[in-house]
Amino acid sequence: MNLSVNHGEELLTEFWTNVYNLPQNLDVIDHLCTDDFILSNPDGDIVGRAAFKEWARTFTSKIRDIKLESLDMFSGADGKRVVSRWVVTGNNQGVLGSLPDDRSIQLTGIAVWEVRDGKLAHNWVERSAYELSKQLMKPIK
Repeated sequence: MNLSVNHGEELLTEFWTNVYNLPQNLDVIDHLCTDDFILSNPDGDIVGRAAFKEWARTFTSKIRDIKLESLDMFSGADGKRVVSRWVVTGNNQGVLGSLPDDRSIQLTGIAVWEVRDGKLAHNWVERSAYELSKQLMKPIK
């Protein structure tokens, strides 16, 4: 039985470490993702590495001390798909259009990744935005 991590999981581990954890290095996107990388969100697609880098910069700027912990990760038998379940924690700096009140927040999600030509090519992501919005609506104590 081979328990080694496949290439897609290695790519994704490096991606999580650098893009959604401190010290953040968005330039890693240039060598981990294809030129035509797509992030598919419930509200539409972000197309291309440059557009994705700007989206990631904006998203992460709304969470001080952002930390992403990978809870589970597994790959399809052919290595063309990687699935991850994760949790992001940090302090609110205006996420979801809220007032930047610096309260602790937690956001969970599941992402499916396409691996093509040795790089991350497409990410379909679902996040617990409803649950996060409920956290942000609670009065600060």
